[in-house]
This record gives sequence, C-alpha cells and structure tokens, in this order.
Amino acid sequence: MSDKVKVLIVDDSSIIRKVIEKQLTSYNIEVVGRAGDGVEAVELFKTTNPDIVTLDITMPEMDGLQVLEEIIKVNNSVKVMVITAMSDKATGLKAIKLGAKSFLGKPFTEEKLKETFEKLI
Repeated sequence: MSDKVKVLIVDDSSIIRKVIEKQLTSYNIEVVGRAGDGVEAVELFKTTNPDIVTLDITMPEMDGLQVLEEIIKVNNSVKVMVITAMSDKATGLKAIKLGAKSFLGKPFTEEKLKETFEKLI
C-alpha cells in the first residue's frame, strides 16, 4: 500500500496541468490522472479514486462546479482545491458550499500553490 497522496489534476489548459504537476513534485504525491474537460474529470475520478483534486471552473463539456457536485456524490471525503481565473468571491463561496476545501485564483505563484496544497494534506 502506497502512502503517496493520489492527485487528479483537472484544467482545460495543458500548460496549467503541467505547471501544477511540476510544482507539486516535491511532495509525496502520485498524479493518478489529468483531465482537460469536466466529463473526462468525472470518469477519471471514478476510476482513480484520488485523495485530492485540483479543479478548474471554466472548462468545456461540464464546468468545474458541476464536476465538483458529481465527484462529491461519488466520494464526499475527497479534498478539492479549486484553481481558477474566476476569482470572484461568489464563485469561491459557491465552490466551498458545494464541498471544495480550498480556492486559489489564477494566476498563482508557486509559493501560493504549495501553501494551499499543504493546508489540504
């Protein structure tokens, strides 16, 4: 049994997915999946059962808030970190009400990402 934290990275930008993954490599994590849209994210979530999900809000097929609702139905103890350019308070509050554990606005610094991630683990 691995004691690595399993992470699913969800963002429609492949660049942002790579940045998040690269910045979190110093942690004891295993990236169990990467999704570029909401539908793919929900399917990957069901098959990989991650401990933490980094989740963008604005995505094709299904937005991040819909994804959040779906994955919380599957596993309500998953820790979700919303990372989005939509950094308005209403979106953040809605994400938290739906079950997200933290909210990080884009653009973000490596320090801010790590600080937010550390609070989750």
